[in-house]
Amino acid sequence: MLRFATIGSGWITDEYIAGAKDTGLWQLIAVHSRSLKRAREYAQKHGAQHAFTQVEELARCPEVDAVYVASPNALHYEHCKILLEQGKHVICEKPLCAQAAKTRELIELAADKQVVFLEAIMYMHQPQRKKLEEALSKIGKITMAKLDFCQRSSKLDRYLAGELPNIFNPQMETGALMDLGVYCVYPALHLFGRPESFSVESLPMKSGADGGGVITMRYPDKLVALTYSKLGQAGADSDFQGTQGTVAVQSISRLGGITLQRQDGSREVIHGQDEKYRLMGAEAQSFHRFITQPQESQEEYALCTQLSLETSEFMEEARHKAGIAFSSDSK
Repeated sequence: MLRFATIGSGWITDEYIAGAKDTGLWQLIAVHSRSLKRAREYAQKHGAQHAFTQVEELARCPEVDAVYVASPNALHYEHCKILLEQGKHVICEKPLCAQAAKTRELIELAADKQVVFLEAIMYMHQPQRKKLEEALSKIGKITMAKLDFCQRSSKLDRYLAGELPNIFNPQMETGALMDLGVYCVYPALHLFGRPESFSVESLPMKSGADGGGVITMRYPDKLVALTYSKLGQAGADSDFQGTQGTVAVQSISRLGGITLQRQDGSREVIHGQDEKYRLMGAEAQSFHRFITQPQESQEEYALCTQLSLETSEFMEEARHKAGIAFSSDSK
């Protein structure tokens, strides 16, 4: 069993902790929050022994083997670098960094320190990903794919009332593309590779963040459309259209609700829905395997690392095409 710590104390960290504990492979030993009061409360809530307010102190804690990072996007690079430099294994929430050069730097630093650096993206670590790939092989030549993640933000009403939640604050390196679009970019690049060209249309908000957008990716033999928004709720599935059938996916982020529809009208349910903490538990299992079985998982870890970098590069180019700028772009 490995010992882990967390940075961040929101609902996503709650789910990761539950998922990691559920695997039986991880023991929570420490938590980090900006205020000592919050850190101590969070440690008590989850049964952690240590509460930190300084990332540097957490990084030096000898009892911590690995750290789950769920701080605001704008702090990912700084926090991950401190932890990696101290030889901690790191799993960081998506997206890793706003600039691909920073992502590359952290990947190289992890390799130099001989530790694992992993992006916490559910798509790559779910067993049903293989089921999806198998289903896609049954629908003939794919000519069109529509990947959608439009989910009305729980913070939208606060924004409309004049507040500025982090998710709509470009200083936090957030917005619809960074928060939701990444879930569409990952499967597109993994399944089809980098397109020969792509275009982006974005819905700007007064805060400077993007509320939603559409990316059209052109391949020699197919078109792939990515739609994402924090301003409204989607009512239709993602789907992959082939010459011999269609694969529909109710949730592209969770890979939940996968259905194969054949040309003859028959329909087969490939996978249902999973609870959030179990999805995150799959990430924790991969993280543990990459650390404890480096030789056996070398190829899988290399794929995750390479795709993280390719996604970071694509996301940065898409941001620039959409006119979405962050203050860190000039640093």
